[in-house]
Amino acid sequence: MNTRLYILSMVVLLSILSTAWAAPSKSIYVYKDENGVLVFSDTPRKGAEKVTLNAPIMNMPTIDTSVLDETDDELEAVKFNITITSPTQEETIRDNTGSVHISGQVKPRFLQGHSVQLFMDGQAYGEPQSSSLFALRDVDRGEHNLVLKLLNSEGEVLASSKSVTFFMHRRSVITGP
Repeated sequence: MNTRLYILSMVVLLSILSTAWAAPSKSIYVYKDENGVLVFSDTPRKGAEKVTLNAPIMNMPTIDTSVLDETDDELEAVKFNITITSPTQEETIRDNTGSVHISGQVKPRFLQGHSVQLFMDGQAYGEPQSSSLFALRDVDRGEHNLVLKLLNSEGEVLASSKSVTFFMHRRSVITGP
């Protein structure tokens, strides 16, 4: 019986001592390192001075996170704007493969669930996508009109860009350049 009591008391004593050793230091020390940089540490070191804090509790100011609590109704009230940034109005693109790179910009911000639909010459081009960057291939020679439309998750149009006209210049098979 004494052996059990002795073992139990040793286990309790060791757990108390390990907790005391593992407890974080409540003191802060400051010193300058070899480069002259001021270093704060919770470990004492030769030449370090103990820092005395005037306030026992350090309070951080709160940050307004209410923007994260926006509801779908509040998002519907936001006036979105979408513009085509490239190509510019009446730009001539010279590319014999007919490649055109289109980029757009959404303001105030592109949100999850939104998508962008590209229209070329009044027809939807491909499927709506979650980016305002498009790469078109094998565009025919001549004049073309582009419009970007920002869609919500239900496919409703939130904003439309102004129409941008560009001219595709490709080498003719018959007459050459």
